[in-house]
Amino acid sequence: MAAVRVLPASPNWYSSRCSDTSSDGRLFGFAARHRICLLDVAGAAPAFYGELIGHTDRISGFAFCHYPGQSSLCASSSDDGSVQIWDTEALAPVAEYSLHQNAISALHWSPLVKDLIVSGDEKGIIVCYWHNRSDSQQFFPEPRTIFCLTCSPHHENLVAIGYKDGMVVIIDISRKKEVLHRLRGHDDEIHCLAWCPVPGEQRLPAWQDELQVVPSEEGKVPNGELTQDTTMKKGCYLASGSKDQTIRIWSCTRGRSVMTLKLPPTKRRGGAIDPAVKERIWLTVHWPSGRSTEIVSSSFGGELLLWDLTQSGKRKWTLLGSSEGQNHSRIVFNLSSVKRQDKELLFSISMDRDVKCWDLSILDCSWTMPSLGGFVYSLAFSPVDTGCLAIGVGDSMIRVWNTLSMNNIYDVKTFWQSIKSKVTALSWHPTKEGCLAFGTDDGKVGIFDTFSSSAKNKPPQISSTYHKKTVYALAWGPPTPPLSSEGEGEQPPVTLYSCAGEGIVFQHNPWKLNGEANDINKVIRDTNSIKHKLPARTEISWKPDGKLLALGNEDGSIEIFQAPSLKLLCTVQQHHKLINAIRWHHEHGSQPDLSYLIASGSINATIYVHNLKSVVESTSESPLTITEPFRTLAGHTAKITSLSWSPHHEGRLVSACYDGTAQVWDVMKEEPLCNYRGHQGRLLSVQWSPVDSDCVYTGADDFSVHKWHISKQEHTRPPQGKKSIELEKKRSMQPKVKTKKKKKPIGKSPAKQDLSDAVNGDESVKETLLEENGVSDHEGEKEAQEAELPDKVSMTVSKDTSSSACDYSSFSLPKPFVTQKATPVKKDLPKEKPTSDASLKKRKPRSILPFSTFMDHRSKDELHQDCLTLATCLKTKDSNEDVTPDLKDRVHLGLFTDRASLHKMIDMEGKHHLENGHPELFQQLMLWKGDMKGVLQAAAERGELTDQLVAMSPMVGYQAWVWTVEAFAKQLCFQEQYVKAASHLLSIHKVYEAVELLKVNHFYREAIVIAKARLRPEDPILRDLYTSWAALLEKDGHYSMAAKCYLGASSPYDAVKVLAKKGDVTSLKTAAELALISGEEELSASLSFRCAQDLLLSRNWVAAQEVLQQHKTLFGQRLVFCLNELLCKCLSERNPCDRKSPVPPCYHSWELNREASFFDMVIEVWQNILGMGTTEQATCAWEQLHSIDHPPSTSNTHPKQVLFHISHDLTLAALSYQTATWDEAVKNILGAVTRSYDAGNFTLMQEICSIILPEGCDNLRHKLDSTNSQSMDACRSLEGFVAYGLLYDLWWNPPKDSLALQKAVLDPVLHPSERTALEKSYVSGQSSSEETPDQTAVEMDENLCNTNEVRRCETTSDSRTSLVDLADSQTKLNGCKVLLSEEIAALQNTQRDIAEVQQILADMIHQHQQQRNKLQENTNGNTQESNLQQISETESDKPCSDSKRMNCKDEVKEPITLPELTKQLLKAKQKLAEFPDNLKVFPFPDVLECCLVLLHAGSQCPPELHEQALDLLRKHGSANIYKKAGRRFLTRHCESKQSPLELPTAT
Repeated sequence: MAAVRVLPASPNWYSSRCSDTSSDGRLFGFAARHRICLLDVAGAAPAFYGELIGHTDRISGFAFCHYPGQSSLCASSSDDGSVQIWDTEALAPVAEYSLHQNAISALHWSPLVKDLIVSGDEKGIIVCYWHNRSDSQQFFPEPRTIFCLTCSPHHENLVAIGYKDGMVVIIDISRKKEVLHRLRGHDDEIHCLAWCPVPGEQRLPAWQDELQVVPSEEGKVPNGELTQDTTMKKGCYLASGSKDQTIRIWSCTRGRSVMTLKLPPTKRRGGAIDPAVKERIWLTVHWPSGRSTEIVSSSFGGELLLWDLTQSGKRKWTLLGSSEGQNHSRIVFNLSSVKRQDKELLFSISMDRDVKCWDLSILDCSWTMPSLGGFVYSLAFSPVDTGCLAIGVGDSMIRVWNTLSMNNIYDVKTFWQSIKSKVTALSWHPTKEGCLAFGTDDGKVGIFDTFSSSAKNKPPQISSTYHKKTVYALAWGPPTPPLSSEGEGEQPPVTLYSCAGEGIVFQHNPWKLNGEANDINKVIRDTNSIKHKLPARTEISWKPDGKLLALGNEDGSIEIFQAPSLKLLCTVQQHHKLINAIRWHHEHGSQPDLSYLIASGSINATIYVHNLKSVVESTSESPLTITEPFRTLAGHTAKITSLSWSPHHEGRLVSACYDGTAQVWDVMKEEPLCNYRGHQGRLLSVQWSPVDSDCVYTGADDFSVHKWHISKQEHTRPPQGKKSIELEKKRSMQPKVKTKKKKKPIGKSPAKQDLSDAVNGDESVKETLLEENGVSDHEGEKEAQEAELPDKVSMTVSKDTSSSACDYSSFSLPKPFVTQKATPVKKDLPKEKPTSDASLKKRKPRSILPFSTFMDHRSKDELHQDCLTLATCLKTKDSNEDVTPDLKDRVHLGLFTDRASLHKMIDMEGKHHLENGHPELFQQLMLWKGDMKGVLQAAAERGELTDQLVAMSPMVGYQAWVWTVEAFAKQLCFQEQYVKAASHLLSIHKVYEAVELLKVNHFYREAIVIAKARLRPEDPILRDLYTSWAALLEKDGHYSMAAKCYLGASSPYDAVKVLAKKGDVTSLKTAAELALISGEEELSASLSFRCAQDLLLSRNWVAAQEVLQQHKTLFGQRLVFCLNELLCKCLSERNPCDRKSPVPPCYHSWELNREASFFDMVIEVWQNILGMGTTEQATCAWEQLHSIDHPPSTSNTHPKQVLFHISHDLTLAALSYQTATWDEAVKNILGAVTRSYDAGNFTLMQEICSIILPEGCDNLRHKLDSTNSQSMDACRSLEGFVAYGLLYDLWWNPPKDSLALQKAVLDPVLHPSERTALEKSYVSGQSSSEETPDQTAVEMDENLCNTNEVRRCETTSDSRTSLVDLADSQTKLNGCKVLLSEEIAALQNTQRDIAEVQQILADMIHQHQQQRNKLQENTNGNTQESNLQQISETESDKPCSDSKRMNCKDEVKEPITLPELTKQLLKAKQKLAEFPDNLKVFPFPDVLECCLVLLHAGSQCPPELHEQALDLLRKHGSANIYKKAGRRFLTRHCESKQSPLELPTAT
C-alpha cells in the first residue's frame, strides 16, 4: 500500500532534461538519484503517484512519450549505462537497452515517431533506438561532449544537439553522414535547446536588425551547405540557452542566429543562499506550445523570465511570480509545460529542491512541492504547535512542515543558516512555541526560532560547546547540577541535553548558549561516588514529568537516574549491544501505571519494554539491576533505529528498523499489529501523528518522508526470511556512491581534511551517516571551482601526502603527527580509495614484539588464563611493592605489570630477534629499553650500522644530529613507517611525541612498551594508552585482550565488564572469577547467575551448581537449580520422550529417597549435598528468593523459562514446608500451578499437581490456620486446580473397558498429549478472559458428540464390567464438588459480561473508524448520504462478525446503542464490586467449563453432581458459547428423564 502523502527525494541537478510532463497532463515525473518520482498533478494540489525503480546509478535523463495515445510510456537514461522504457500505469519497466559505452548525458523521445528514443553521451555518440522493432543506429557528428539534444516536433528526422563547448549541430537521422547545420555563436556549454512549436519562419518586426547586419553573408553561409529540401523550405526556429548568459534564436533555413537575448541582472528577492557561494549559472529555455513569439527561460539564482520576441528595444522580458517568496531561491535546471483546458501550466525543478507549478496565463506560482536531498535522520512533532513536524535531513537543512494546513498540503518552511552539516537530531522545546533544537553530524548543537515572522532569515543560536562526533540525540529536561544549584530567577525552567558519538552527554543552558556546557558524567560520578570508567552514552530520554532520566549506553545497558541530583536508581541489563532508541510511555492514559513503561531498541533486532514502577517505589539504597523484561517485541530482522508510542492508545508502539519496515505493536499482548513496507531503503526515524490515531510518519535513507495509515496496511508483522532478503535486494540496487576525486583547496592540510571527511567508528556509530547518494549539495559548485582552478594546483596536490603545513626548520612536534591518523572509516561508509601510492601493496612490516604478539593470539582458554594470572600478579604486587611478580612462563604479560617484568619480556623478544637474524630489530628494542650506548658501539665494531643507527650517531655535532633525526622521522611518517619514526623520536628523547604518534596510529602495544619502559610508572599517559587500546579492542571484539589492558590500567571493574560482553558461558564464567579476584562481589554474583542460567538452558545442572557455589549470596538460587533438576528428572521419568535430544541432560548422580514425598526428597538433598542444616539458613534463603519477582507467564514464554519460574515458586514452598509456615507454602504451590496454567501447558499443570500433591489437598488443609482466611482461600483455589486436573484425567482416561475400541477411536481425539479443542479453547480463553473463542466451542461440541457416540456404543456393548469401574470413578468425581461453586460461577459470569461489553464497544469504535475512512475516500461527488447508505448496505452484506457468528442461523441481534452499552458496563461493574474481595484474589478454573465436562462424562457422573452442573449452566450459562455447548443437555433434560446409564446421542 503506497503512502498517503510523501515528501520525495530531490530532483537531480545539472541535467538538461531529467523531468517531464505526460502529454495527457496527468503526471509530472522527475529523476531523483537512481529512481523516478511521479507526481499526480491533475488536481489543484500535487499528490505522490509512485516511483519507477530499476536503475542502479544516478539518472541523467528522463522524458515522456508525447505521441498521441501513448502518454503512459516514458524513458530514462542512467550513469549505469542503460536506457529503460517504463509503463507508468503499471509502474514497471517495459524494455531496457545498453548501447552506449560512455556516460549518457542527454535523452529525448521523438514527438513524431512513437517508438523512437534518441540519446547522446559524453564522447559525442548519438544512438537512435526504435523499441518496437528493437532496432538501433549510431551517429557521430562531432567528437565533443554532448550536453543536450531535442527532436524536432515538425520533422521526424531532425535532431538538434548542443555541446559542452557551445557548438549546436542539427542532423538528419535518415541520412547517415548528414550534418545539416553547424550553428556557431555561443562560447560556453549549451544547457538547453527548444524548437519553436509553430513551423515556419515568419519574420517578426523586432528581428530585422540582426539580419541586415552583414548582407554579404547571405550568399556564403558559413555553416555548411544549404540543403534544398522541399519539406524544409518553410523551416522552423530553434532556441538555445547557454552558460555564456545568452539565449539565441536560430533559423533552420538560413543556418544562422537571427536574435540574441542577454540575461538581465535581476534583483534577487529573498534568495536563501550564502552570497559567498559562487553559484554556477544554468540557463534552460522552454518554448510554450502554440506561442511562437514567447519563450520562458531561467535566469541568475532561480528567477524565471517570459521573453516577448515581438518587442523591440532592450526590455523584452517579464518576471514570473509577482509576490515575495514565489520564485525559486537557487538556479533552475528544467522547465516543461502542459496545456489544460483553458490554461497552460509550467513545471520547474531547481537546486533549492522545490518543484513548482506556474500558471502561464497569470505568471503566478500555483503550488510548490518541497523535496529532500539526504537521509531523513530525525522527525519531531511540536508539543505546542499541534501537527507541526520538524524533519532533520542529510542535505544540511531542516524542514518544518505544517501538516494540518488546509489550503496547502505541502506547507513547508526550510531552515539552512549556519547548519552546514547533516542534521541528525531534533527536539522541540516542551512549552515555548517555535523553539527547535538541532544537532548535526559534525557535533554542532543549536536552537532555531521557527515561529517569528523574521525567522526565515534569522540564523540560529549555536552552543559554544561542540561534540567531537555526530550528535545522536537531543532532549529537553529539568536543570541538573551545576545549573540547578543557581537561584530561582537565574536558572532556566528546562535545559537542553545532547548526546553524541563520542559517548558524552552535555547539558546546555538555553539562556547562555555561549557559555560552557556541562558534562553530566561529572555529576553522576559525584552523586553516586563511582570510580570505574563510565560507559559511552548513545541515547538520552527524559520521562515526560521530568523526574527520571534514562541513558542508553554503548554496551547495551540502560541506566535510570533520579532528577535533579542524578542518583542512579537502576541499571537495565537486557540488550547486549549499543542502544539506539529509548522512549517513555506518555502520561495521559487512563492507567497511570503505564507511564512507568520504557521501550528500548538497539543494534539487536529485539525491542524490550520494562516497567520501572517497582524500581521507583523501591526503598533500596543501592541501585538495582533489572534483567527480566516486562514485555518482549520480537520480529524485526535488523537494527532498530527509532521508536514512538501512540499518544492516542495505551501500550501501543511503532518501531523503525534497518529491515526497511515500520512495525506497530500492541505491547501488552506482545502482538504485531501492522507492518509498513512502502520505503525503498532503511528506516531511520518514526513519529506517531499527534492528531490522527491511524496515521504514522516515517523517514528513511531513501531521502523521503512517508505518511501512512495503519488500517490500510496488508501486512501485520515484519518480513522474515525470504521477504527480508527481497527487501535487502531492493536496497542493494541502490547506487554505490561515486565520490568525485576532490582537488584539495590550497593551504589546507589534507591530513586534517581527511579527518573532517571521514566519519569515525563502526558499530559504535549509532546511525550510519552514509554519504548521500545522487549529486551532493555542493558537488556542482565543486565542479565549478575545479574548472576555475589553475592546472598547476591540481598537479601539486596529486599525492595524498601531507602538504607543507609542517615546516621542520624549528622542529617542534605537537600536531602534525597526531593528524597523520589513518582515519578509521565506518564499515558501511562507501569511501573513495586513497589516491596515494597505496596501489603498490605494502608488505606488513615485521613485528618488533613477535613473541608477545603471538602469545596474545592463542586459544581463548589461554587468553582467559592470561587475565587470571595477570590479575593475581598485580594483586600480590599491590600488597607487597618490593616483590617483582613471578609471571613464570607467561613473560609476555610483562606488558601489563611492572618495569622489571617488562625488561624480562624485552630481553626475551631481543633474544628471539638475534636468533632469527634480525639484529636491526634487536637494536631497536634495546633503544626502547634505554640501553643505547653498547648497541651503537657493538654495531660500529661489527660494521652493522644501519641507516637508523647512522642517523642517530652524533657524528657531525649535536644540532645537526637532532635536525637530521627529526627530518628522517618526518620522512618515515610520510612512508607510513610510524614505528620506525617513533624510534627516531625516542633517540632524541621525545618520548611523549613517540608514544602519541604510535597511539594515534593504533600501534598501542608498541606505545605501551615505550611508555612503560621510559616514563614514570605513575605517568597518566600509561593509563590513557591502556584504556584507549582497550576501547579499540573492545570495538573489534577482542574482549580478552581488552580485559588485560584494563587490568594493566588498574581498572579490574572494566576488565570484568568487557569480558562479560561476549555473553557466552566461558566468558561469563571467567568474568565472574575475575570479579571475585578483584573484590567486586556483587558484580561477580550477577555474572555467575547469568552464566548459570545459560547452562540451565543447555540442561547442564552440574556446571550450573559449580558456578553458583562460589557465592554465598546465590545460595537461594542453588536451591532453585537443585529443585529444578529434580523436577525435570521426575517429569522425564513420568513421560519418557521417544525423541533423542541433541544435547543430553547432565544430571548430578545424587542418591534419592524415592519413597518420600517430593518435598521431603528435595529437602534431604538440600541438607545432605548443599549443606542446608539449620532453619536460619532456610529462612535466609527464603528471604533471598522472596525478594525476586518473576513476570507472569503467557503462552509465549519459553517452556524452560516457565519451568525455572515454577521451580522458584516450589523452592519457596519447600522452604516454607521445612519451616512449617504452611500458609506461605500453599500460596507458593498455588503460584506454581497457576503459572503452568497461564503458560497454557495443561499437562504440566497436571504433572505438578500429582508430583507435589499426590494425595490431594486434604493433608495440607488440616495443617493450615483456619482463622487465616487468605490461606484458606488459596487452599480452596489450589483444591480447585487439583480437582480440575483430575476431572480431565477421568474424562480423558475413562474406565478400562473395551480398550481396543477406545484406542481405535478415542486416542486421536482425546489423548492428553494431543490437546482437545475444548482444552485449547479454555487454556487460551482463561489466560486472557477477554476473548472466548466461539468457533472452538462449536468444534469442541462436535468433538464431544463423536466421543459420546463411541462411549455409548461401548457402554451398551459391555455394561457389566463397567459398572464396577463406574462406582470407582463416581467416588473420584465426587471430589470435584469443590469446582461447582455457585458464587465463583456468578463472579466469572460477571467478568465475562464485562469483557463482552468491552469487546462490543471496541468493535463499534473499529466499525466507526472504518466508516469514517470510507467516507473520506468516497470523494467521487456523491452526497454524503448516499455514501452512508452504501456503507450501511455493504456492512449488512458482510457475513456477521465473529462475536455474532453463532447467532446468524437463529436470530439477528438488534443493534445496541452506546448509552445502553455504557449502562450495561456500569451495571456489571457494580455487580462485580458486590462480590467479596477474597473471591477475586486467587485464580480459579472456569466453573461452567467444569460443568460441561461433568455432563459429558455422562454415566460416570454421580446424579447429584449432574443436577448441580445443569443447575449452574441454566443460571449462569448466558454467554453464547455456553448456550450452544450446553443446549443439548438442558433440552434433553427437560424432555425426558433418562436412566442414569443412558447417554444422549449426538445431535
